[in-house]
Amino acid sequence: MFKKSTLALGVAMSAGLAFAASAETVIKIGHGAAEAFHMHRALLKFEELVEAGSNGEIDVQIFPSSQMGPDRELIEGVQTGVLEMAIPPSSFFAGWDPAFAVIELPYMYASKDIAFDVLDGEAGDGMLGRVENQGLVGLGWLELGVRNVTNNVRPVETPEDLEGVKLRTMKVPAHVATFETLGANPTPMNFGEVYSALQQGVIDGQENPLAIITSQRFYEVQKYLSTTGHVFAVYMPVVSKPFFDSLPAEHQQLIRDSMAAARDYQAELVASEDAEQLEQIRAAGVEVLELTAEQRQAFADKTESVRLQYRDEVGAEAYDAWVAAVSAAGGS
Repeated sequence: MFKKSTLALGVAMSAGLAFAASAETVIKIGHGAAEAFHMHRALLKFEELVEAGSNGEIDVQIFPSSQMGPDRELIEGVQTGVLEMAIPPSSFFAGWDPAFAVIELPYMYASKDIAFDVLDGEAGDGMLGRVENQGLVGLGWLELGVRNVTNNVRPVETPEDLEGVKLRTMKVPAHVATFETLGANPTPMNFGEVYSALQQGVIDGQENPLAIITSQRFYEVQKYLSTTGHVFAVYMPVVSKPFFDSLPAEHQQLIRDSMAAARDYQAELVASEDAEQLEQIRAAGVEVLELTAEQRQAFADKTESVRLQYRDEVGAEAYDAWVAAVSAAGGS
């Protein structure tokens, strides 16, 4: 019996090694989200397209759920060549270049469509170009989503309702400043620690898009959700510049085209699942408050000082160019 199972394992390993050996190029991709999340499923589409389009010459290997470390470490891994690719939130690049903070400032966009118009236009292309100085090539944008607040203290209908709520945020200074301004007690924390911290009462709440609240099952350990829509966030897929430059031109184009197709696929997933996720959260016993445009405006007004503060940090030229692009796309 032992010999038989050992033989089966050996055959399976040989088959895996044979595939890896037949692929001339391996692309390891790290990200922090769960496998159920739409971004991961979009990456599976990317993997399928790249492997088929290269006739098996490229082997794409995806490592979800922070297996390769938290977001900042993922970026550093690509910079040092430990990883070929990573999918971090765009806000993390502000650690190297302050201009990136402008993308995820609170209440910057009146809608997701406006945000993508800006990201897909000249302003967004300028941001992609800026990461070349960091040894990276930006491959466009994938949706992270519209961020909303959940907590265990009280329903949040007004900025005053956030007073004293210990709220996990990403390790992004602009996000921390936003919730300080709204009266909460923002607590930066690695994403992988959030569920247990909520469960144990270390924090009262967190803020994330509906798709993350459901894929991470945060609704199991939260009582209230408010559709504050305070930040629209995106991922910026990046690939190591030395690695990318070493690829033949047709493989570079294949990677770019496959990521664009993966984003289109992700948009279809998001559109079909948003309403369903809100119902799933409700069905779990969470009290859902769907805020009106007027209610959200109260949060937007209260955080105007954060946007203006970041004009100095981002740099007036980059900030004003971004706000002008938002205005041209349909208003902020």
